[in-house]
Amino acid sequence: MSAPPSRPPSDIVWSLGGETMGTGWSARIVAPPGVDKEALDAAIRQELDAVVAVFSPWEAASEISRFNGAPAGTWALSQPFWTLLDAAMDIADDTNGAVDPTLGALVDLWGFGPPGPRPADAPLPSDEEIDAAQALGGWQSLRLNREARAAVQPGGVKLDFSGIAKGHAVDRVSERLTAMGATSHLIEIGGELRGAGVKPDGQPWWVEIEQPPGSPAPRTLIALVDIALATSGDYRKAFSHEGRRYSHTLDGRTGRPIDNGLASVTVVHPSAMKADAFATALTVMGPYDGPEFAEAYGLAAHFVERTPRGPIERMTPLYAAMLEDESKED
Repeated sequence: MSAPPSRPPSDIVWSLGGETMGTGWSARIVAPPGVDKEALDAAIRQELDAVVAVFSPWEAASEISRFNGAPAGTWALSQPFWTLLDAAMDIADDTNGAVDPTLGALVDLWGFGPPGPRPADAPLPSDEEIDAAQALGGWQSLRLNREARAAVQPGGVKLDFSGIAKGHAVDRVSERLTAMGATSHLIEIGGELRGAGVKPDGQPWWVEIEQPPGSPAPRTLIALVDIALATSGDYRKAFSHEGRRYSHTLDGRTGRPIDNGLASVTVVHPSAMKADAFATALTVMGPYDGPEFAEAYGLAAHFVERTPRGPIERMTPLYAAMLEDESKED
């Protein structure tokens, strides 16, 4: 931190929660003067509804659904859509496609999109089906018109922001609350978190880092003071076929669910959107390329890999330094 956190606006902490984007959300907010609890709840729901209206492919009237179903042509995008698409494309460039916003057809093919899960008795997608879905995507082939704030739909391309949208929503809610004077809060959506300021007693927002089953890592708490946390895990959402689990995290390079041994990746970053995106990217990169990239990129990241000898824990120097700082404070 460049400076001590600001003083909390009051001594009262409100708890709010609900459902959005197919998961739950929660907020703990130090009550700001002159703003009631109902107004904060309404503001949070307004931000979440706005994210769904633009980025949810499960909503037929959403902007992303309209683009995905549009005929070939150049289509102007709203400012929120353009901003997130531009950010996703930048991260796709940085990670060589480990995060790719154009994989909607593959997501649907593997049963993780709006069409629903694959029938239990259905075979896995064939090589021909995977090749056809891959041909519809690829971040390098998506053309953007920056002057017109538009994207080219060649026909059949399906965008998907599932690896970035929850983190983006967390950031939007946090920024909205701050603008309303609620400068101390903790926001969580489906496991992605962002904390701002401190609690009335001066303590930070302590949260426990999610660990996969069987992880060798000890129970670890992190102080979220003006910082965000995201975890990507192969145990969260998957389906089984003939005794084998298939993760919802897809590798656009192979067109298949990842199978690299990584059980979870946690990233700490000032932006929840970037923490979310990089956690996904590092998971796709795997247990060797992931830590190497994270260290070179300057990310605070923690990895748990499943091996025949049992789980193995790895962390970047920046993440390890955070643990050292916490132990010194203790």
